[in-house]
Amino acid sequence: MDIREISRRLNTGLGPTLVAGLAGSTYRSISRLWAQLGGPLPSDNEEQRSLWAYAQWSAVTAAEGEDVAGMWFIGSNPWLGQDTPIDAIREIRFRKVALASGRWLATRFRVDNHQMTPQSSAAMRTISSGSSR
Repeated sequence: MDIREISRRLNTGLGPTLVAGLAGSTYRSISRLWAQLGGPLPSDNEEQRSLWAYAQWSAVTAAEGEDVAGMWFIGSNPWLGQDTPIDAIREIRFRKVALASGRWLATRFRVDNHQMTPQSSAAMRTISSGSSR
């Protein structure tokens, strides 16, 4: 997938202002131009950030859907020192963002083929029993 398609997908999911911000651009709607055939291409650093953001976007979206993924990107994150993933990607803290998304996804309830994982099964038992441990 080329950077134009990645820009289009991120623009759809996060909006061009957030995509420009995570890429490190000061021009708020530049990612709209990156998505256009014949438009300018992002710099190497902007492209690297966009590619990394798309990898995280894809992982969170696959597990939780676009609405939750959008909230994850703009929400304060305890694994990033309360920064948002948008800010961490802009600051090129890729490894920390990968760890944060992995940890966040690991804590989410999982239902695969109608079978719960041990973590989600225990959490559901706690919820069902009314316990608030």
